[in-house]
Amino acid sequence: MKAVVHVGQAGMEGLSVREMEVLQPKAGEVRVKLKTAGLNHRDLFVLVRHKPTDPPLIIGSDGAGVVDAVGEGVTGVLVGDEVVINPSLGWLEKTDAPPEGFEILGLPFHGTFAEQVVISAVNVAPKPEHLSWEEAGVLSLAALTAYRALFTQGQLREGMKVLIPGIGSGVATFLLQFAKAAGAAVYVTSRSAEKCQKALELGADKAFDSNGDWEQELGGEKVDLVIECVGAATFNKSLKQLRPGGTVVTFGASAGDVVELNLRDFFYGQFRLFGTTMGSGEEYKEMLDFITKHQIKPVIDSIYPLEQYKEALNRMENAQQLGKIGFYI
Repeated sequence: MKAVVHVGQAGMEGLSVREMEVLQPKAGEVRVKLKTAGLNHRDLFVLVRHKPTDPPLIIGSDGAGVVDAVGEGVTGVLVGDEVVINPSLGWLEKTDAPPEGFEILGLPFHGTFAEQVVISAVNVAPKPEHLSWEEAGVLSLAALTAYRALFTQGQLREGMKVLIPGIGSGVATFLLQFAKAAGAAVYVTSRSAEKCQKALELGADKAFDSNGDWEQELGGEKVDLVIECVGAATFNKSLKQLRPGGTVVTFGASAGDVVELNLRDFFYGQFRLFGTTMGSGEEYKEMLDFITKHQIKPVIDSIYPLEQYKEALNRMENAQQLGKIGFYI
């Protein structure tokens, strides 16, 4: 089968489209013939974490397709089922943190940038009927991350005020859509005027320049919840916009992972800080129910043929996208 494989060299230079062996599902597994796949920032990190001396690895975490083989003992999944793939491996129930052994599809196990993928049957779910194949293929990792950040860790409720710095990524656009669907007021930032305008079209109540004066832009208004998916570049600016007793949920560090924190301001503010990453199978099902109820669709930036993986990765690395980047398989 055709696949995008990383081996032999560090970074993007180690990627190529090559033929890989078609695997057969073992007991409890299914094989999915993929129609589409989705790109995530994690795929860029994998190119660093996967060493040149490691065995060849098919990258990619997101995908959707049709089940074409079922392993022994599998119930509830049939050949011909149209499914989306949950890339959160080994984390079934909603818990404070993932259990030991938790992994994400695409490292260390072969991922979705291929014509087929073999995965545990518990990691596939029926494709939401309101989603196209392009939308279904880019959904899972970003939407699951956003759902847990907002609802499990952030305890989002109707009427709350939410700040999302750095609108533009797939997760950030889901955060915006989910929070609005839940009845929150949503404020976003970006260095791009185009991305701010798009966020307003998606329902953001305010959108302003990340490099500006946030207090002035918000007119002194404070928020209940900040979802920090940028990192050190915005963390302390975010904290200043939080009301006393408010919550910060963080999962991103693309703009720096070391923050200087004024502890006195933090404890006098009675702030709460939660980390998060991905989510459980239980939250994945909740997320699918939520997007079906509210008919939410991923914001699609662009879809490439699989052979144009370099163009897609470069677009993400340069932060040119607004929403999700995907592949036709």
